[in-house]
Amino acid sequence: QVQLVESGGGLVQAGDSLRLSCAVSLRTLRMYGMGWFRQAPGKEREFAAAINWSGSNTFYADSVKGRFTISRDTAKNTVYLQMNSLKFEDTAVYYCAASPRTMATMTYEYIYWGQGTQVTVSS
Repeated sequence: QVQLVESGGGLVQAGDSLRLSCAVSLRTLRMYGMGWFRQAPGKEREFAAAINWSGSNTFYADSVKGRFTISRDTAKNTVYLQMNSLKFEDTAVYYCAASPRTMATMTYEYIYWGQGTQVTVSS
């Protein structure tokens, strides 16, 4: 059974940083592209960042570009999202997900999802 478990969320002030982690129990993780999505209250889940299977390519939503960094450690089967210069509008539940496609940005392209971790940014 495939499991994705996010951690690292919390309550921070605007301008602070957080690093989210996603531990994946998938032996063939290296075959999957990974992504981070977020969902604010009353809004649809939206794409934030994606990384290819080797970690050599990344892609970001305009709203987080320059502030967030996605990375992966294939030896540890873990994906990270470093979030700097956090803003109030970054408040959301953050989800990691795995896709058989590389650099996917749409939710339907991802087949495995974590349960999410809450990030709250106070202004």
